[in-house]
Amino acid sequence: MKPIGNQVDPFSGQPNGSDVYKEFDATELYCPKCKQPVPVRKRLLLVLPEGDKYEYLCAYCAETVGTKIDKQDKPLTIIT
Repeated sequence: MKPIGNQVDPFSGQPNGSDVYKEFDATELYCPKCKQPVPVRKRLLLVLPEGDKYEYLCAYCAETVGTKIDKQDKPLTIIT
């Protein structure tokens, strides 16, 4: 029998385990203005040294419903 720990997910091609679901993107969030869960649009807000900051906007009223920072794997080197 093969060990279970080193199997590959047939859909994503990535190894099974805790590394498979590192990042999620929201597709629907609660909007306080519309008072219901709504589809969202992701917009780049800032480029920071620790990662890119995104803002989630309601698809109906464009209200900000959340933010997310995508952490970069490697730190940026600033050239001076």
